[in-house]
Amino acid sequence: MTFPPSAIRPSSAQARAPRCLDRAARPFALALALALFVSVLLPALAPASARADGTAAPAAPAAQGPSEQPVELVVATAGLNWEDVSEATPHLMCLAERSGAAAMSVGSMTPVTPTRRQGMETLTSGYLGLASQSHRTSRSPQPAEDLVSALPDAPEVVSLDSLPARGGDEDPVDPDSARGRALAALDEEVGKRLDAVGGCDSASMGRVLLVSVAPYDPEDSAAVEEGRSPAPGPDRLQVVMDSGFASGSLTSGSTHQEGVVLLTDVVPTILASHGESAPDALPGQVFEGTPASADGSAGDGSGADGSSTDASGTDGSDAVVRDTAGVRLATDRSAANVLADGATWWALGSWLVLPALGLLVLLIPRLAGRRRLSALGRAAAVCLPLGPAAGLLAGAVPWWRAAHPALALTAVVWGFALVLSAIALLGPWRRVRYGPAGAAGALLALAILAESATGSQLQLGSPLGAQAIRGGRFYGISNHLSGMVLAGTMIALLAVCARLTRPRSRVLAVIGIGIVVMGVSAAPTMGADFGGVLVLVPALGLLALMLSGIRVRWWHLLAVGGAAVVAVGGVSVLDWLRPPAQRTHLGRFVDQVLSGELLDVVASKAQQNIDQVTTFWPLLGVLLVAAVLWLCSLVPSRTRMRRLAAFDARHPAVRPVRIALGVGAWIGYATNDTGAMLLLAALAVSLPLIAAMLPDPEVGACGETRGDGARLAADARGQVGAADGEAPPGTAAYHR
Repeated sequence: MTFPPSAIRPSSAQARAPRCLDRAARPFALALALALFVSVLLPALAPASARADGTAAPAAPAAQGPSEQPVELVVATAGLNWEDVSEATPHLMCLAERSGAAAMSVGSMTPVTPTRRQGMETLTSGYLGLASQSHRTSRSPQPAEDLVSALPDAPEVVSLDSLPARGGDEDPVDPDSARGRALAALDEEVGKRLDAVGGCDSASMGRVLLVSVAPYDPEDSAAVEEGRSPAPGPDRLQVVMDSGFASGSLTSGSTHQEGVVLLTDVVPTILASHGESAPDALPGQVFEGTPASADGSAGDGSGADGSSTDASGTDGSDAVVRDTAGVRLATDRSAANVLADGATWWALGSWLVLPALGLLVLLIPRLAGRRRLSALGRAAAVCLPLGPAAGLLAGAVPWWRAAHPALALTAVVWGFALVLSAIALLGPWRRVRYGPAGAAGALLALAILAESATGSQLQLGSPLGAQAIRGGRFYGISNHLSGMVLAGTMIALLAVCARLTRPRSRVLAVIGIGIVVMGVSAAPTMGADFGGVLVLVPALGLLALMLSGIRVRWWHLLAVGGAAVVAVGGVSVLDWLRPPAQRTHLGRFVDQVLSGELLDVVASKAQQNIDQVTTFWPLLGVLLVAAVLWLCSLVPSRTRMRRLAAFDARHPAVRPVRIALGVGAWIGYATNDTGAMLLLAALAVSLPLIAAMLPDPEVGACGETRGDGARLAADARGQVGAADGEAPPGTAAYHR
């Protein structure tokens, strides 16, 4: 049964006072939410170095290039974390204060667990892991070559004892425990080695590299590496120090992140210090550093930032600069990576509960037919993808320093998410059904793109970032973020195109927004997203063609695919033309193409996708469900998706957006090594937002849902307002 609008609209006497109060309060609430969002977003995008000690630096110090001082001594151990370096280890602390310091990733996105025997080979060969275990696309020589000892004036490589594995709750380390005693012995041995090259307190000490090559040194390394035996303890980032830099933090072209480097960066650094060029196939980059102060000196012996100077001579040329900023940043990087996984379950999980229930309400017709319950469900579903956006922004707050990190991260995520939700739900776009969902998609895409455009400063301390322990992406837009950008952009375009009535205006909106999104995603200094370009260009190009009214032919699809290849090729070549230390994986891909390894790279990515679904069968089931769901949504009237059919009839732009979104997601799955993450992220974002846009089902007198898609669509077409393409709020057509 349906009612005329006057039958369900309250009288003016009943509604005047509450509505006046509501209209007066909403602008103030929206303004407050926007102010909070801006106030937290701007500090969030500040450089990480400015937040290393919880305060803002007055000016960012100039970056140091590679040190030209030749490496004389390489000290190798295993299991040494930054949490171990303190006043209780005076020799390690002395070296850390006078050296460039960083937290080092020794792993990769593979099932192989890193061990000491792998790390020691990497320390001399420059290729990650054992050559006998490497994939053919790694370009690792067989057998491994020792590039360090082959140098004419090779540095001494000293292998010290490994530390026992750290217990999950062993922080700080008990001095009387086995690990505590081993740590004290390691510190004494490091002191002896430093004395042999001049002493830690001497400005004339030779250049020393201290590297912890792996988190574990098990008795049966092969069993641990292959997963037949459990890892001895929790994985952590390892310690690296380079006295060739006058304290501060280390970085490299491999990570583009201050305070984080890779184990594969050590060999290129040693070769460069001896004037030798690294082989083209070597994956690592040379260490670079940031000085302790903006002027590169320690001033009068002490500074406000905690730096100090020890003079070993009569003039300033013999001064040893000491600073703990690099140590603090490396410790922060390590702590955030260790705690992120466990804290994420509480932070994001607690936020997603109510939105997931709201989505469930919207997907069950009997519940969706209840007007008030449906309104609550829509509001909750709109908030679902804003949790991940808040998780990304949470990296702006040093939650890992709190006494209860999981609780602190949960509070930070909820704070950001509530602000974003207020913006999505209270803005002027709330007057149309698709408005809040479109705003939520735009906010999600904007948060990811803005974070990438400003240097990816938040990812390493964020639940949504690829953690450095796993050795994934350290900058730019990774695959799961790329899927969210795709879905958020498409949902925002759906709302924009539903508002616009002329095909030309819709096409121009797609082109304008698409250029901005693709520009940030593709730029090597921003998103550096190779696979994202291959996804966005076909998806947005296909959407523009369909919205223009042109009948899409096969040559149109061929042209769109060619445009994607040309775009990603052009950006990759431009990146390749930059100096090697500044290149991203886009430029390194050109090197692989020039060396004839294109087919191997494609085969490797395809094999990784196959391995994911064959080794984890539930993933295959989820992918099949996603495929069936997308195909059914293309013909909603034939698959009993009546509300979706009515939505398509009301807004002609909806179906083209769904087609383009699905095409982009599946292209992303096929062209990326972890494409399943991209596809599932796009599904997780788009499903609740599209569900929040659907009209309510009709409910009969006995509570049953009824009515076919054709009649709902006809009713919708007959009651759409000509001004904005949407029925006014409060009318029966709006709720249907």
